[in-house]
Amino acid sequence: MAIVKVIELISEGESVEKAVENAVSIAAKTVRNIKSVYVQDIQAKVENNKIISYRVDTKVSFVLDR
Repeated sequence: MAIVKVIELISEGESVEKAVENAVSIAAKTVRNIKSVYVQDIQAKVENNKIISYRVDTKVSFVLDR
């Protein structure tokens, strides 16, 4: 049996994919055994009527060491 923990992160990037990659990269600095990322929400930051970046609200799950 495995114990799985979920943390929530908000990350930003020039694309949705990059924003998700940034969330995983940030989490990986302090968390091991990351197994999945769930994108809960996507937002776009707009300036002068143009999208300049994307923000994602993610849930990152990882298995705890025993």
